[in-house]
Amino acid sequence: MVKITKEAALEYHKSGRPGKIEVKPTKAYRTQTDLSLAYSPGVAYPCLEIQQNPDDAYQYTDKGNLVAVISNGTAVLGLGDIGAEAGKPVMEGKGLLFKIYGGIDVFDIEVNEKDPEKFCEAVERIAPTFGGINLEDIKAPECFYIEDRLKRTLDIPVMHDDQHGTAIISAAGLKNALEVIGKDIAQVQIVVNGAGAAAISCTKLYMAIGAQKENIVMLDSKGVISADRQDLNEQKRFFATSRRDIRTLEEAVKGADVFVGLSKGNVLTKDMVRSMAPNPVIFALANPVPEISYEDAMDARPDVLMSTGRTDYPNQINNVIGFPYIFRGALDVHARAINEEMKLAAVYAIADLAKQPVPDVVNDVYKVNNLKFGRDYFIPKPVDPRLISEVSAAVAKAAIDSGVARKTITDWDAYKKSLSLLLGQETKLTQKLYDTARKHPQRVVFAEAVHPTMLRAAVQARSEGICYPILLGNDEVIMKMAKELDLSLEGIEIVNLRHPSEQERRERYARILAEKRQRDGYTFQEANDKMFERNYFGMMMVETGEADAYITGLYTKYSNTVKVVKEVIGIRPEFKHFGAMHIINSPRGTIYIADTLVNENPDTDTLVDIAKLASTAVRFFNEKPVISMISHSNFGSSQSDGALKVRRAVEEMHRLYPDIAIDGEMQIGFALDRELRDQQYPFSRLFGKDVNTLVFPNLTSARSSYKMLQVLGTDAEIIGPIQMGLNKAIHFVDFAASVRDVVNIVAVATIDAYVAKLVRSL
Repeated sequence: MVKITKEAALEYHKSGRPGKIEVKPTKAYRTQTDLSLAYSPGVAYPCLEIQQNPDDAYQYTDKGNLVAVISNGTAVLGLGDIGAEAGKPVMEGKGLLFKIYGGIDVFDIEVNEKDPEKFCEAVERIAPTFGGINLEDIKAPECFYIEDRLKRTLDIPVMHDDQHGTAIISAAGLKNALEVIGKDIAQVQIVVNGAGAAAISCTKLYMAIGAQKENIVMLDSKGVISADRQDLNEQKRFFATSRRDIRTLEEAVKGADVFVGLSKGNVLTKDMVRSMAPNPVIFALANPVPEISYEDAMDARPDVLMSTGRTDYPNQINNVIGFPYIFRGALDVHARAINEEMKLAAVYAIADLAKQPVPDVVNDVYKVNNLKFGRDYFIPKPVDPRLISEVSAAVAKAAIDSGVARKTITDWDAYKKSLSLLLGQETKLTQKLYDTARKHPQRVVFAEAVHPTMLRAAVQARSEGICYPILLGNDEVIMKMAKELDLSLEGIEIVNLRHPSEQERRERYARILAEKRQRDGYTFQEANDKMFERNYFGMMMVETGEADAYITGLYTKYSNTVKVVKEVIGIRPEFKHFGAMHIINSPRGTIYIADTLVNENPDTDTLVDIAKLASTAVRFFNEKPVISMISHSNFGSSQSDGALKVRRAVEEMHRLYPDIAIDGEMQIGFALDRELRDQQYPFSRLFGKDVNTLVFPNLTSARSSYKMLQVLGTDAEIIGPIQMGLNKAIHFVDFAASVRDVVNIVAVATIDAYVAKLVRSL
């Protein structure tokens, strides 16, 4: 675990723009018309609509995606009552988590008021601004009164996350942990150490999923909460036990099945753990120091099932698994409350998610190969991209079913897809690619199946129904690796090209290739030798129709692959060259970039071909190409060789293909800024058009452009490289490609192969 120093933390919060969140406009604002619509006089119209129907605020404002994170600073993290303003960094942090995990906008509001009545009055007066209210870091017992009152007086969701967030996640974890060891929640003995807001809420939710009150013992700082104590508030009295034989934690945990710690560090000893029942469940949730360390608990009882609040140990109880998605679901149906039904729906959705196969992105983040439901994994990881769709949908459905929703959702598949789009896990383009590929799955050869990324991608592509994978490589190595990665290869073909059983096919492929290239000096023996190389053999599978598409690139250098593809597959007759493009999906739209892979320093003729290839490729994705030829100059402002070759390519395109929207040479700033371009160069053939395709003057500039976006971590999704101009569906991936990157290319290759079949059949 990385050690966080005071200096590093302070620098993080103050460097650049102070704080962690900002407000950004979501509508156009550059012109006078835009400003008149945004403010006076245009803004009057939605105001009047909302006056007539207050619920229209969800239609005309950000209310439906805006949550207030409100605190008075009386119980901030482990710091206690440090005051409202001192708690602001925490509230900003909560806002950041809402945004990155739930796509929810947040205003953090620090109220300098400890009196519960006055605090509630302040919140009630500002409530019309928001679609939901997240109460944060308010001490007990005041937090109980505040939440109860605001839930009664307001008609928007209100939740004190310190209570219910921990309760929901730990309840899901407890349900699953008991399932792993085969214990009935109605029978287990539970000890809860702590009696604050979180402990009270957690224990009540455990009862809601089946725990029995008589089997629960709760302790506060004075010991066991027993019925004969006179110092109990209403919340504690509810959990008072009548057992007189236990007063201390040591006595309470003896024989217990479950320990839940919501107290302070190092209060549970090894001897106490040893005294618990077989397969004890221990949730040591004090932060940053748990009630017992993971190492000590495991040393005392190797059969323990352990959770903490820390990221560096298995089964982290982390509120971020819950609150962004609970509010997301509540906001999306314009709920009037977050009720018990919605909280329980979240519990069961989170618990069920841990039992499903884990996405590769989660394994990658945690540097593991085979997270699987069991002792070390019974709670989903916070980075699991499925949380937003599964938990939010469950909460939204519960809100509708329980009658607190103003809005109804009927198409749940579409709703879940929209949630994935919201956080960029998928885009409309990738969703469309996958949906299209599923309709026409093709036989795709995965050339480097002994590479873990390629093997995972093949299995994932198969499971998503976008292709029929053919794994090319040593079958024994592939099977061993699949076992290590816990991947099922059932129904997937493996071809070991060097196995004696493939001799006849190698020789057949060699004869075909030798005959095809005989005027290039090829002999049968030379061609036969090449059939022991995966790229030659695999591409011949596609060339002969024994496969439909081919994926390579994780091991092989592009220069080597380009040579093979020219010899085996060849370039389409209408082109003299082939190339590659990358697709950039950004908040401002989709941009196609060419050539990003093949032609290092193209001359004018090659640039013309690249422009033609790009135009064809963009149409392949059902868009009309609007092409800008990029240079360091604008329309003749430079007479350098680089500018001249681009200018001549544009002239040639205008002469040969007058119907294609293309112009240049121009700088990229003018290419992507229609308003500026139209103002400065109204003669351009792109006047009034938004450019969606960029043809760069050389490989360095094209490749650098998309790589810079990739490294900077912008909100853009990058798909590619996508080949343009080959006779068959041969596609490349980058050596640093992720599993999702490869699967994206597989979807493209599948569609490419299917379209090629259609064209040949005409």
